[in-house]
Amino acid sequence: MKQVYGLLTLVILTFSACNNNADKSNNQQNQKKEMEQRISVLTIGADDLNAMKNFYGQVLGWTTVAENKDIAFYKLNGFLLSICDRKMLADFIGVDHNGHGFRSVTIGYNVDSKEEVLELYDQLKDKVKILKEPTEPPFGGLFFYFTDIEGNIIEVAQNSFITLDKDKNAIDHKPIDHL
Repeated sequence: MKQVYGLLTLVILTFSACNNNADKSNNQQNQKKEMEQRISVLTIGADDLNAMKNFYGQVLGWTTVAENKDIAFYKLNGFLLSICDRKMLADFIGVDHNGHGFRSVTIGYNVDSKEEVLELYDQLKDKVKILKEPTEPPFGGLFFYFTDIEGNIIEVAQNSFITLDKDKNAIDHKPIDHL
């Protein structure tokens, strides 16, 4: 199997300037506002867009909210995942599209219980490439790792340090400095 890793690109553009109206003629100042701590879109650059769309649709059961011949968008919890042609994305950004190897990024999918981790493992184990079998780390919980068809790494985890709301959105992380 050809090992190709997708280019993960976070698309976050939030800029705002505030005008100090105290003395518009002499002292008009623009204050930079820091970027908000959020993600709007996570983009995977794919070598075979149709195969990736089939993987996310057929294997994971996800549906697109918008798509065309060059890109597909999936609504996740609070942000969008987009998958688009790797070369097109690289050309648009102005970088070389021939990246390779592990990009030091994984996509995390957290659930409420160890039973849910095992259920998902059982559902996926014959459909995906498992990188790490279900494992209980020393700090508790349960996780496993698999890849999509282009080598992007996805973690399924139950982690008692991550607080999920009723919709399974990650809303907090408990202190871990004692670990």
